[in-house]
Amino acid sequence: MSQYDDASLTSVALAEQHQTGAATSAELLDRYQSSLTGVFGTPQAVLVRGSGARVWDAEGGEYLDLLGGIAVNALGHAHPLISSVISSQQATLGHISNLFTSPTQVALAEKLLSLAKAPAGSSVFFANSGSEANEAALKAVLRHRKTTGKQRILALEGSFHGRTTGALSLTHKPAYREPFGDLIGGVGFLPFNDIDALEKAFEHADVAGIFLEPIQGEAGVLPLDNAYLQRARELTHSSDALMVLDEVQTGVGRTGQWFRYQAVGGVVPDLMTLAKGLGSGFPIGALLSFSEPVSALMGAGQHGTTFGGNPPATAAALATLHAIESGGLLSHVNTVGEHLAAALRELPQVSQVRQFGLHIGVDLIPVAGVEAPAKDLVATARERHGLIINATGETTLRLAPPLNLSLAEADEALERLRAAFTDARTRNQ
Repeated sequence: MSQYDDASLTSVALAEQHQTGAATSAELLDRYQSSLTGVFGTPQAVLVRGSGARVWDAEGGEYLDLLGGIAVNALGHAHPLISSVISSQQATLGHISNLFTSPTQVALAEKLLSLAKAPAGSSVFFANSGSEANEAALKAVLRHRKTTGKQRILALEGSFHGRTTGALSLTHKPAYREPFGDLIGGVGFLPFNDIDALEKAFEHADVAGIFLEPIQGEAGVLPLDNAYLQRARELTHSSDALMVLDEVQTGVGRTGQWFRYQAVGGVVPDLMTLAKGLGSGFPIGALLSFSEPVSALMGAGQHGTTFGGNPPATAAALATLHAIESGGLLSHVNTVGEHLAAALRELPQVSQVRQFGLHIGVDLIPVAGVEAPAKDLVATARERHGLIINATGETTLRLAPPLNLSLAEADEALERLRAAFTDARTRNQ
């Protein structure tokens, strides 16, 4: 009998076959440093188990997770429906390659097009991540660029579209771009939310496409004004340019709508990218094309993927959408998000809160003598108060908890955050 025949064998048990005894976090971090490429630096902790909005580390320490894998765990950790569906699908039909399709792949494409209210002729391409979805969108824009002769592709200052070569070409932060030299040419960056600069960029009618995040998550949960998005749509329509909305962080209910653009009147993109919360932790991304001509920009053999849209991934995504819909979570995220935001605004250490469902940015008042108070608070909250949050800048926090976070869990998180503020202030005096 194979050592893997026991159905109760878990990933933890499998990992422990490669070590003697139960490893401590320190030991595992040492092994991490000697065996994994150092692109992520030193991990903050070794997590071994999760349930709902909580996770536990190798020593049994418990944390309340208000980051959700950076807006990925839409239904928290180890959601019973997601776990059951993935297991059942894998036991029935796993990988089949893109030479074939499956019922879950077709059903998910149809469901996404329905939720997006996409017109006839629209289509979906499945990938494995947000970067891959943005790569597919970029190839569509490049095809449009070649066909029309238009040369420029626009993105915004503060943008983050991924770290693969094409997506990195659209990502503004110089520290991410400069180590790699020349990327894709013809990409220019406009000032964030500046309609005058947007209009000037379209004056010469040489723009092939523009990539926009309705809310810039990595920049600190900064929203584009409705007027900006509406003007961008008008300009792209009138100049035969493609409007691409990157909803990798904001899609799938994160902001209280299925997709953030649906909160902005008169704006329907040509292309939209999704990932993160779509699979509740199972890797999947998607590119939606919103018309037959845009769908036809890439024909057979002009793009592809090995794993994208396989049965377990699409089953996980279908289950995620079902749980959000049947559980009334679009309304719930607004209720809990507003509750969190109201309490955060009462904290004396907070200067501003930007809240869109459960996509929340928190600006802190600078602390004398502390170079990066947000990062200091993140470490204090995790290490001393069992709370996982994220800093996107020296004075900015980002919260992206599970969409099914309860009001009681929100209140518990607020208590832990208040304690972390007090603790950090005491240590910095």
